[in-house]
Amino acid sequence: MAQIEPRPGTTLQDRYALQEGWVYLTGMQALVRLPLQQRARDKARGWNTGGYISGYRGSPMGRYDMELWAAEALLKDSNIVFRAGLNEDLAATALWGSQQVGNFEGAQVDGVFGIWYGKGPGVDRSGDALRHANLAGTSPRGGVICLAGDDHGAKSSTVANFSDPVFIAVGMPVLYPSNTQELLDYGLHGIAMSRYSGCWVALKVVTDVVEGGGSVRVGIDQPAISLPEQEAMPPDAHGRGVHIRAVDMAIPQEQRLYTYKIRAALQYARTNELNRITVNPPGARALIVAAGKAWQDVLQALQHLGWSEERLLRQGVRLLKVAMVWPLDPQVVREAARGVDTVVVVEEKRPLLEDQIRTILYGQERPPRLVGKHVHGLVFDAEPGPVAFADHGEITPPLVASVLQTTLGSLFAAKPAAAPLCPAANTPLEMAP
Repeated sequence: MAQIEPRPGTTLQDRYALQEGWVYLTGMQALVRLPLQQRARDKARGWNTGGYISGYRGSPMGRYDMELWAAEALLKDSNIVFRAGLNEDLAATALWGSQQVGNFEGAQVDGVFGIWYGKGPGVDRSGDALRHANLAGTSPRGGVICLAGDDHGAKSSTVANFSDPVFIAVGMPVLYPSNTQELLDYGLHGIAMSRYSGCWVALKVVTDVVEGGGSVRVGIDQPAISLPEQEAMPPDAHGRGVHIRAVDMAIPQEQRLYTYKIRAALQYARTNELNRITVNPPGARALIVAAGKAWQDVLQALQHLGWSEERLLRQGVRLLKVAMVWPLDPQVVREAARGVDTVVVVEEKRPLLEDQIRTILYGQERPPRLVGKHVHGLVFDAEPGPVAFADHGEITPPLVASVLQTTLGSLFAAKPAAAPLCPAANTPLEMAP
C-alpha cells in the first residue's frame, strides 16, 4: 500500500489560515472558517467588506460562540465583529440594521455580511424579528444567513426542533447541508444568494452534521459561484431593486419578497446546480429524493443493500440530492421524476419535500407512486397508505434500507448478503410492496 506523505509545516492553525488546499475541520470549525473565507473572497474581488456575527447559544450550536471567541484575533484581522446576543431577537435586529450600511452617509465599508445563529427554540421566539428583517432585505455587498441548530431527536432539548416551517412562514429560503464540506460551501452560497436575491437565507444545522468533521477543500474559488442573468426586478428610481431601502412600506416589501426575491433565490440555486441528480440512468423507473442528514442515511442504506451506483444505473434507479429544501425547484423535480413509476422521499419530521413534490407533479398524465411519510398509490391520493417514514423522532440507515428494500427491491434480481446494521431506532411497519 502506498504511504501518504505528511505535508511539511502542517499546524493546527491551518484550519483557518490555509488559503488553498485540504484541511481537517469539525462542523463547528467550518462555521468559524465561513466568515473568514467570505472576507477573503470579497477582498480578492476588491471589495472592502466587513462581517458581523450575533446570536444566542444552544445545542447543537452550543459551542459556536466559544469557537468564535477562540478565533477572535483572526476575526479582527479580517474586519469581522462577533457580539454574542443578549437574546436571539436582539441579535437578529442588530443584523437587520447591519444591512442598512450604504443607505446613509458615513459608511466605512462597502457592505456587511452577517451570520445569525441559534437553536430551534431561538428561531421560534425570533419569528417577528426574522420576518421584519427578511421583508426589509439585504444590501448588495452584505447578505445574511441564519444558522438554525435543529435537534431532531430532542437529545439536549425539551422539545424536538424542526425550524423549517418557521423559516418558510417568514419567506426565507432554506439550505440543508449534509456534511462538513457543505456547511462551509452552503454558507458561502447562502451569502451570495442573499446578496443576489435580497432574502435572508436559512442554513439548517443538525446535530449529526455540525458535531461531525472531515477533510474540507478550501480556496478563494471554492465553491465556484455564478450569478444568474438578471431577471425582471421591481422598478425603483434609485436602482435598489430587491435590496433594502432606508425608508420602506409594508405592502411593497411583501410584493418584492413574494414576486421577485424568492424567485431570484430559486434562480440562483438553479444556476449553481445546488440541487443535483447524482445518479441518472436513462429510462429510470424509480427515484429516491433526500436532503441533509437524510441524504447520508440514504447513502449508508444503499451501501448496506449492496445497491452500488453501477447497480442503480443498471436497474433504473435515479437519485436526487436536494440542497435547497424550500422553495423546491420544480424544474429539477420534473427532470428527475421523468418517466419513473415510483418516487421515494426520505426525510425526517414533516413532509416538506414530499408535499412540494406532490404539488409539482400533480396533473401529470401518469403520476408516479409516492412513498414518503406513507406509502401512496398515486401522487394525489387522498387516503394515505401504511407509514414509511414517521413524522416524529429521527430516521436511521436501517429504517431507510428496510423501506427501500420493501418498495424498490423488486427492481433488483436478488438482495445481496449484508452484515446487519446497528439496531434501528425507528422500526418500520409492515408495508405492501
